[in-house]
Amino acid sequence: MKFITIISFISLMFSSVLVSSEKEVDAIVNKSESTVNWNAKKVTGEHYGKVQISDAQLDYLNGKIQGGSFEMDMTTITVEDITDANSNARLTNHLKSDDFFSVEKFNKSSFKITEAKSSNGKDYQISGNLIIKGISNPVTFPAKVDVQGDKIIATASIVFDRTKFDIKYRSGNYFENLADRLIYDDVSLEVKLVAMNQ
Repeated sequence: MKFITIISFISLMFSSVLVSSEKEVDAIVNKSESTVNWNAKKVTGEHYGKVQISDAQLDYLNGKIQGGSFEMDMTTITVEDITDANSNARLTNHLKSDDFFSVEKFNKSSFKITEAKSSNGKDYQISGNLIIKGISNPVTFPAKVDVQGDKIIATASIVFDRTKFDIKYRSGNYFENLADRLIYDDVSLEVKLVAMNQ
């Protein structure tokens, strides 16, 4: 009886070790190395710039991303393609206005992973909820993960329809006869998260 009890105890301890070794680990994201670049196109060209990440995390288990999220500080949005200071400031302030991101009311945008599919731990199909101006919509996009020692580098291209987030300024789906003033609905975000695996 004692032998059976000892065996049962050892089995319980062993299973506990296995469970604890497979817990998800929150990889610490380096916000200074992580970036978000935005790009929006119009009939006459394009504009692009950056926005800073204010918070982020990656849930990492057995060499694969299981979940995670990142938050963007919309007050930091910049325009990189216009060199003239006055023109640059004018567009930057316009992007922060109610025509676009309503930054005074909604100073944060975010994304949270709901599903991360990968067969090799490098190439992913990511699904999740993107929140802009307090409006949440599902998005799915490809992503890549490169592990360099203890460093995890996740990159992704997220394309979203701005009109689904109540950004309808000069959209051809809501305004007629825009001609060369039309701005396309799709906006792309190039996201890079750099994290340290604990």
